[in-house]
Amino acid sequence: MAVNWGILGTGNIAHLVAEDLRRLPNAELTAVGSRAQARADTFGDTFDVPHRHGSYEALVADPALDVVHVATPHSAHLEHATLALEAGRAVLCEKPLALKAAQAERLIDTARRHDQFLMEAMWTRFLPVMDDVHRLVHEERVLGDVHLLRADIGVTQPVDPTHRLFDPALGGGALLDLGVYPVAFAFDLFGAPDTVTSSAVLADTGVDAQCAAVFRYDDGTQAMWHASLGADAGRTCVLAGPEGRLRGTRAWWKGPRLSSPGATALRRPGPARTRGTATSLRPPTLWPASVRGVRRAP
Repeated sequence: MAVNWGILGTGNIAHLVAEDLRRLPNAELTAVGSRAQARADTFGDTFDVPHRHGSYEALVADPALDVVHVATPHSAHLEHATLALEAGRAVLCEKPLALKAAQAERLIDTARRHDQFLMEAMWTRFLPVMDDVHRLVHEERVLGDVHLLRADIGVTQPVDPTHRLFDPALGGGALLDLGVYPVAFAFDLFGAPDTVTSSAVLADTGVDAQCAAVFRYDDGTQAMWHASLGADAGRTCVLAGPEGRLRGTRAWWKGPRLSSPGATALRRPGPARTRGTATSLRPPTLWPASVRGVRRAP
C-alpha cells in the first residue's frame, strides 16, 4: 500500500523532493500546500498533484494524507512541523530540524504528545554507500579501530545580505546549511561526542560564514570538520585507523565514491547523488510502518 505524501511549501527543495517521490514505488504525492493558491496550482500542474491547497492549514487538514514533508526555510520549521503534528500527521522535516536545541526538543515533545512520527530529512544517512561504510568500519573492521574522521564542506557563495544563507532571520549560516552534513556523519558513525571544541567566523550580517569543530570521544576518537560559505577546500573526507583509511572524493555527502589506497573504490552504480535523484538511495522501507502505527524510526 502506498504512502500518501503532502509537501508543505513550493520552493526549490519541494521541487526536488517531488522529483524523488516520483521514483519511489510505495509513494504517492497526493497534496501540496502554499500560502498562495496560484503557486500551489502551478506546482500541482508540474507534478500532477491532485490536491492543491492555498494555505498550510488546509494542507495538514487534508484527510487523504499519511505524512507531510516540511520544505520551508529553516526559520519556519518549528512552526510548520508543529502545525502538521498537531493536525495528526507524520512529519518528515527538512534539515535542520530546528534552529536551536530547545526548538528541537519542543518538536519531539509535540510528536510524542500527539503520538506521531517525526524525522529530520538527513537524506545522506540513506545512501547505499553509507551502508558500506558502516559494514567496513563496524562489522568487518577493515581499518582496525577507527579513531579519526576529517571532513570538509564548502561553497563560494557571493556575500549578499538579502540571500537566505546570510540572513539570520531565515536561519542562515554555514553550520545550519552545510555543517549539518559532517556533524551528522560523525554522530552516525560514533554517536554524540563527549567534548566539543568549536570556532566560527561571522559575516557582517551576524551568521557564521565559516565554522569548524573538533568532536572528542572518551575512547580517543576525534572527528574534525569545517564548513564554509566562502571557501571550497575540496569537499573531501577521510576515515582512518591503524590498518588503513577510507577517503571520500569531492562532494562526499552525496555518496558517489569512497576509496581506500590499494583497494577497489566503494562506488555504487548509477548517478552521483543529488537531490532529485532518488535512485541512489536505499529504499525507505521504514515509512509505511512508521506512518501507520509504528511511531518511531528504528
